[in-house]
Amino acid sequence: MSSPQENSNITSINYNLTGKKYSKSRRNDNGENGGRQRCGGQHRREGRNNRNFLVSKALSRLLRHAAEDAGIKLDSEAYARLDQVLEWQPLKSLQATFADVQKVVIEDEKQRYSMKLNLNVTQNPPHPESTNPSDWIIRANQGHSINIDSAKVLMPISKEAGNVPETVIHGTYYSFYPSIIESGGLKKMTRTHIHFSTGLQKDGQKIISGMRRDAEILIYVDINASLNDGILWWMSENGVALTAGNDNGLLSVKYFKKVLLRNHSDHASLLWENGVEVHKLSESLISKWPRGKSHAKSILDRGRISTSKVLDINQ
Repeated sequence: MSSPQENSNITSINYNLTGKKYSKSRRNDNGENGGRQRCGGQHRREGRNNRNFLVSKALSRLLRHAAEDAGIKLDSEAYARLDQVLEWQPLKSLQATFADVQKVVIEDEKQRYSMKLNLNVTQNPPHPESTNPSDWIIRANQGHSINIDSAKVLMPISKEAGNVPETVIHGTYYSFYPSIIESGGLKKMTRTHIHFSTGLQKDGQKIISGMRRDAEILIYVDINASLNDGILWWMSENGVALTAGNDNGLLSVKYFKKVLLRNHSDHASLLWENGVEVHKLSESLISKWPRGKSHAKSILDRGRISTSKVLDINQ
């Protein structure tokens, strides 16, 4: 079994088609709890008519959520054959090409995807400069709702390995915070894992994976305490810290080291500290639905889905 780090090394060799790697070197960062088929700030900035956005959105949907329904088999490391991926109808309707996918993988700020040569071909192994889709395989680095083998796709985080990040943060929104507290913690929802960043984006820095840039509340988690209690943690190839929580898919509030209002400096900005609630979130903030999420609010208001489902769409 190859580890994500080993896969990354293979990637660096096999991706060099035009003198550029298909996967940028990044430090380990990231979180995203649920939120199916959302593509983050980069895509919103580019605009929904941008070809990169449309191709990436389709790739995300297929590789994270729809591969089984589409009849596309993922290997043990969650890779799919690129030629089969390009035959999926939403991508076919876009007339997506190898070059389109290559561009998305290279330019994606959060490095959502990995692509490498298909070395399982026993006859006529593919050339590193091949642009034939049948010579390549592709995967989403994290964010799956379809079942994956975490041990084969992700790197285990453990004290023994010495790779426990100093900071793990989950970002959420005012409107969703009460449901998190009422449910007793963070839930993986329909996803395989709950997603976390290992740092905060600062001015001038590149986007950090695992954290929505518009997150309004920051939940800092005591990862060491949860590891001591047997909670399993993983690191994705693009630096997202991941956990499925306990047997019920919950990471308890008892592991909340602190919860802060982002971009607030007053004393009430601290909502939670060392597993204890310090301040209640004001009703005026709870009533502020996050910008760009009005579609989910309207669905909730009409009673078509539950609050927990809205959390899954938007966190």
